[in-house]
Amino acid sequence: MQDSFKYAKERWDKSHKPPDFKIGDLFLVSTLNLNNIRGPKRSKDPFAGSFMIKVLHGPDTVQLELTGELMNEHPAFPVSLIKPYSSSDKELFTLRKKPLLEIPPLKEGDEKKIVKVLEERRTRNKKEREYLVRYRNPIKAV
Repeated sequence: MQDSFKYAKERWDKSHKPPDFKIGDLFLVSTLNLNNIRGPKRSKDPFAGSFMIKVLHGPDTVQLELTGELMNEHPAFPVSLIKPYSSSDKELFTLRKKPLLEIPPLKEGDEKKIVKVLEERRTRNKKEREYLVRYRNPIKAV
């Protein structure tokens, strides 16, 4: 009986290795159970990200630093719903470029600092642009 337990444990350990995650690694999150991503289900990407690991909660749960549309989601995910992020090679994909967003002009005297430009748009072919931004020092209610 002991031999069969030992054999079964060896077989299990060969195919089930504990993940070697470190704080600061980048990962993609499965969008399978996420309902707040815009657009039809059919055209959704299977994974969203890349997100950085903030905290390890044991061998099977990680807490990620979520950004963008996923900021309102709970940041803890099981290991089965994440996969490592590997950035694309710039030499292979020379035409692939990320569009750079302009920092919107601020009025003089504004002490707020822009952390991130979330969205940019033009309305009805006007030259002026509208920006949705996140500030470091939000306006305090008086």
